[in-house]
Amino acid sequence: MSDNYLTVIPTDPSWQPDRDAADHAAAVLSGLLPDDDARRGLDVRWHDTVEVVSCGGNLKTISCPHCGTESDGWWGEAVQERYDEGFSTLLVTVPCCGAETSLNDLVHDWPMGFASFRIEVLYPNRGWLTEEELASVATALGHPLRQILAHF
Repeated sequence: MSDNYLTVIPTDPSWQPDRDAADHAAAVLSGLLPDDDARRGLDVRWHDTVEVVSCGGNLKTISCPHCGTESDGWWGEAVQERYDEGFSTLLVTVPCCGAETSLNDLVHDWPMGFASFRIEVLYPNRGWLTEEELASVATALGHPLRQILAHF
């Protein structure tokens, strides 16, 4: 059996809201879900460290935000190194053009990211949030958000 998730994360991987803001944002997101089954799958999570928020099997490519070159596998090694270091930094020098960037700023052709806070919905029974919907959840949270649709 496969699982589908709709996840929203702050654009700043280390940013975390207070409980009231998180509850408010979760309530707004809940109101955007189509039915009670989807609402039962909603979960708010704080993490002690930054974590990878994957899109699972939806990921197609990862590219450099500076020159557009697709990763030839170095990305996975860089994530493993940062994981081993407790994600104390996401900075990386990309081998394609030598630019320094954040792993969070790489171009993921199916969005994913890094976060220490997330609101996720298992089996959301819907696709992407519209820009207006995502903005309403971000306003409730008090921080810009990125959304991820994951399939595992």
